[in-house]
Amino acid sequence: MKFTRTFVQSAVAVAALAFGAAHAQTIAVVTHGQANDAFWSVVKNGVEAAAKDSGIKVSYRAPETFDMVAMSRLIDAAVNQKPDGLVVSLPDASALGPAIQRAVKAGIPVITINSGLESSKKLGAVLHVGQSEFDAGKSAGEKLKAMGGKNGICVNQEVGNVSLDLRCKGFAEGFGGKSKVVPTGNDPTEVRSKVKAALDSDTSIDTIMALGASTAGEPSLAAAKDSGRLAKIHVATFDLSAGFLKAIAAKEAAFAIDQQQFLQGYLPVSFLALHAKFGLIPGGNVPSGPNLITSEKAAQVIDLSAKGIR
Repeated sequence: MKFTRTFVQSAVAVAALAFGAAHAQTIAVVTHGQANDAFWSVVKNGVEAAAKDSGIKVSYRAPETFDMVAMSRLIDAAVNQKPDGLVVSLPDASALGPAIQRAVKAGIPVITINSGLESSKKLGAVLHVGQSEFDAGKSAGEKLKAMGGKNGICVNQEVGNVSLDLRCKGFAEGFGGKSKVVPTGNDPTEVRSKVKAALDSDTSIDTIMALGASTAGEPSLAAAKDSGRLAKIHVATFDLSAGFLKAIAAKEAAFAIDQQQFLQGYLPVSFLALHAKFGLIPGGNVPSGPNLITSEKAAQVIDLSAKGIR
């Protein structure tokens, strides 16, 4: 039986497509990011941009609330799909460590992001993309001290998240003066109410360190305005939001610590895609921050923050 050249070429093309589909690279991403947190939408934007640029399939999963049991199950579910790589945030190494180690044992390369720098290598991850949370907190505390702060509060919207706890500890060390943690939930209304109560109970508070721009920074700024003492209070935050950046540009807020979370989504997906295709991987951790955003820089990044990139 004879086959035409065109028929043979078509058959080869179809076979190649079938082989490619069967061996398409897939990357799984599991984070602790909550749906109402604008920070994590930027991470997800980075993930999706990397997937498009790399031409690979990526799944993104996160629990509805800050729930380590649920997150551990999501990691296990992702591992069961046998992806070519796994990206995972690590806010609680004790709770998530076993699931990550199961992924490593299954031969899946793991990159941790955002939180868990201190535990990443111990659990078998190939590298971490993020910042040293304690050092970032310490730098922020030192800056606020230099601005004249003597009595501060650290507004923690996820107590139990090791990374956020480290931010507060770093802030306390760098600040050096009187300070305490104000625990809240992730609801901006609750944050505003609790910060206002803290300010009312101690009128000597002159510094507010928030740990998330949209969830804690903006509500804390609103609480300072509610107290009638905004002009006497230095308000700073970790991470960025368009609203808080506008306050910095207007000199109503002191500064923001930018860890460039778009990179935390984009880079690990790109790294794992290169590893799946060519066996390439960076030789060490990648610090995505911290970067200090003051009034001189705020205007430059307001538009990008509103677009979900900064």
